[in-house]
Amino acid sequence: MQVLKDINLSIGQGEVVSIVGASGAGKTTLLQILGTLDRPDSGALHYGDTDVTALKEKELARFRNEKIGFVFQAHHLLPEFTAEENVMIPALIRGDRPDEARSRARQLLERLHLAERALHKPAALSGGEAQRVAVARALMNSPMVVLADEPSGNLDSQHARELHNLFFELRKDLGQTFVIVTHNEELADMADRKITIKDGKNQ
Repeated sequence: MQVLKDINLSIGQGEVVSIVGASGAGKTTLLQILGTLDRPDSGALHYGDTDVTALKEKELARFRNEKIGFVFQAHHLLPEFTAEENVMIPALIRGDRPDEARSRARQLLERLHLAERALHKPAALSGGEAQRVAVARALMNSPMVVLADEPSGNLDSQHARELHNLFFELRKDLGQTFVIVTHNEELADMADRKITIKDGKNQ
């Protein structure tokens, strides 16, 4: 079954793009391909000058770790680790020194107003706090792009609004690029560009 058809999409550095569409339209499949979690059957995916569809699995895993950050609807924090340790994980996977990774994690948690929660485990965090920790983890390796799949789907309206505003603060302060799949119309309309997927095609 062909899920996506003739997708032609270009995203600029520092752009915040929302992807919307009905359930089953292909939004998550598109995000998984953009995140190199799935390979397209045809076509190419370029990050800058790199055609990631041509990379071998080991090269692709390293590229994904260094260049792409992920934020999902569920925060997917590891329950046995503190917020700080969860944020450190991408840098440790990359091979960074633990003290350097810890310093960077603390900076990010402070930037996201979570310094006082750094040594708390996920069970002690609110939903909004846990999702901000997930954003910090996504930013850990200074990725080219952060891909977010329904990032505020599990949050109440206040925490959702705070998370949405955070994305734009990070774009302003860090020049971060965001691609966000969402059913939240408020978030979708805040984006620089809203892309609608219908029947596997971008409108």
